[in-house]
Amino acid sequence: MYVVCYNARRTCYKSHYRAMDLPRSAIFYQRHQMYSDSCCFTKKRCFLKRDSIPPALSHYKAQVVTGSTEGNMNGYNRKSPQKRRYDMPKYAVPPKKKSGKERVPQPKNTVAMLNELRHGLIYKLESQTGPVHAPLFTISVEVDGQKYMGQGRSKKVARIEAAATALRSFIQFKDGAVLSPLKPAGNLDFTSDEHLENGIENVSKAKLVELIYTLMLPAKKSNLTSLEQPTLRPQIFCMSHNATKTIAVDGQKKVPDKGPVMLLYELFNDVNFECMNIDGAQNNCRFKMTVTINDKKFDGTGPSKKLAKNAAAKAALASLCNISYSPMMAPQKNTPLPIDDKSSSMELPQIHADTIGRLVLEKFMEVIKGQEAYSRRKVLAGIVMTENMNFCEAKVISVSTGTKCVSGEHMSVNGAVLNDSHAEIVSRRCLLKYLYAQLDLQCNQATAYQSIFVRNTDGQYPYKLKSGVHFHLYINTAPCGDARIFSPHENDTGVDKHPNRKARGQLRTKIESGEGTIPVKSSDGIQTWDGVLQGQRLLTMSCSDKIARWNIVGIQGSLLSAIIEPVYLHSIVLGSLLHPEHMYRAVCGRIEKSIQGLPPPYHLNKPRLALVTSAEPRNQAKAPNFGINWTIGDTELEVVNSLTGRTIGGQVSRITKQAFFDKYGFLMKNLPGMPNRKVTKDYGETKADVKDYQTAKQELFSAFKREDLGSWLKKPIEQDQFGLVE
Repeated sequence: MYVVCYNARRTCYKSHYRAMDLPRSAIFYQRHQMYSDSCCFTKKRCFLKRDSIPPALSHYKAQVVTGSTEGNMNGYNRKSPQKRRYDMPKYAVPPKKKSGKERVPQPKNTVAMLNELRHGLIYKLESQTGPVHAPLFTISVEVDGQKYMGQGRSKKVARIEAAATALRSFIQFKDGAVLSPLKPAGNLDFTSDEHLENGIENVSKAKLVELIYTLMLPAKKSNLTSLEQPTLRPQIFCMSHNATKTIAVDGQKKVPDKGPVMLLYELFNDVNFECMNIDGAQNNCRFKMTVTINDKKFDGTGPSKKLAKNAAAKAALASLCNISYSPMMAPQKNTPLPIDDKSSSMELPQIHADTIGRLVLEKFMEVIKGQEAYSRRKVLAGIVMTENMNFCEAKVISVSTGTKCVSGEHMSVNGAVLNDSHAEIVSRRCLLKYLYAQLDLQCNQATAYQSIFVRNTDGQYPYKLKSGVHFHLYINTAPCGDARIFSPHENDTGVDKHPNRKARGQLRTKIESGEGTIPVKSSDGIQTWDGVLQGQRLLTMSCSDKIARWNIVGIQGSLLSAIIEPVYLHSIVLGSLLHPEHMYRAVCGRIEKSIQGLPPPYHLNKPRLALVTSAEPRNQAKAPNFGINWTIGDTELEVVNSLTGRTIGGQVSRITKQAFFDKYGFLMKNLPGMPNRKVTKDYGETKADVKDYQTAKQELFSAFKREDLGSWLKKPIEQDQFGLVE
């Protein structure tokens, strides 16, 4: 029995507190259940309630106080107050454990157990019923394509019930017993199957249940002596492919509703973030975060530590769980993307996109060593080649930077200048240089096997790419033109509400000695040499329009089209500003309904699109007037003055029209299987002789006109009227 006064918190506090020698928590215990007509301080009797000592105060049994009317102060002898002693054993707070003792692990609930068995699970709130003061939540979780439900008075309880239902689906107990950590493992009965499906292989059911009980029970209460140490528990559960699929809505994938960092902590126990380094100036710095999971490291960069942490978490989820936060995936809260635009099937796996971006960035940092003065750039591009989609052995074919075009006064009648020095255009020209080098290997029987080309015995083209060879274009931002005409902060994941606007899909041109693009005018699309020299601005088609052209006629150019079959890009990876609707429309969508009459094997190519997890920030610095280019096999990079179209030393670049025409002439003379051995015409006439290529190109121009998107603007014809150097 114990006695506590109702007014202990007020006037009786000191006398009862000191007389009973109880802690303050004991005085306040069940204070709301006491009642009194008057205060003890008035020396009147205090009505006290007696009850058994609660478990929390069981160690006070030796200090039981009984009510008595003898003496003063309601039965308590008046004594001089003594100073309270701090006696540790009298308090309910358990003593601190010694550092040498092992900490007892807490049991795991069904959600934690299920997450260890199946990675990448997403719980979804199905419904909420009942009154406001007593709601009933229904939570569902999809495991191996099967949906399991759970209900509870809170979302947490409903989630635990859903996980328990899922666990029961592949763990069978005797007589349908309920999954509980208190059931002994020895009373379980199992089916005769020796192995389980759905991602748990080579583990018997008896062993599986033992492991589950080891996860649920504290180590000291478990009878499984071989698995007592929680740090030594073997990770033998195999993650099934179905368990890691991202949930789809109406046939389209959707982005998880949780943030990447939160989801990563829910799926994995051993997650460790670390800020590695900080690059850049104080007002434009870049943070690099590294997350370590199961001894695997994943990097992420961003303008803040939070964004860098999110990027690292996205990279880890994409690699370990196949969970993607790509904008190519249908958003959950907005209307799904239209099925007819095929964008749902155009997504490149996130892990592949990150690999492409990382390889290009690493190659750029490698080739720029020793010439850091030219590392300043706004746009970086590169092309990566894979064989049979093996990204572990992917090769970086080209790396380039640049954002400017040649000035009109520096045009060349000999094809000795670069007209367009935008990074993605230069990277494609570097790829042409690589294709010419690969065809050179076919000229010698001893080196022919090293080439990516093989003889084409059943087609009209003498050579074709080997099966399984793919090219991937990386650009650190959206290509200029139609792909970049949108606001990144307005409806960036929704459907275009104004698809019929005249600005949508319009052909656009770059302006001389400047940045940005303008729509083409309704004209015949002809620029004259004397008009440009007199002061008329030299206009060049935008990068978005040129990429759309590559998806019709190929990236090999008109000269190589006389030798090899068309070569198309397999994917386009962006470092920032990827809007699925606008990007798809710019590269192929705006002409897919009007293109027709293409001679085979020419066709409308639809490259896969992706955005890297570590997106590049907006660069507000002024664009430099130079650009660099490097192709695999080059000993050093080449720096080109974008305004003059020549190298900074005034030399002819190695990727000009003149250089490629010379290589073409050499191939026609030495390449086995070529019908025409001599080039007698100038550059423009030689290109015009490739009939199928010219037919496909004219059909492209007609498709733009039929869609009322403008006319393709051509350079002055005098630029192509040069011949081979004798």
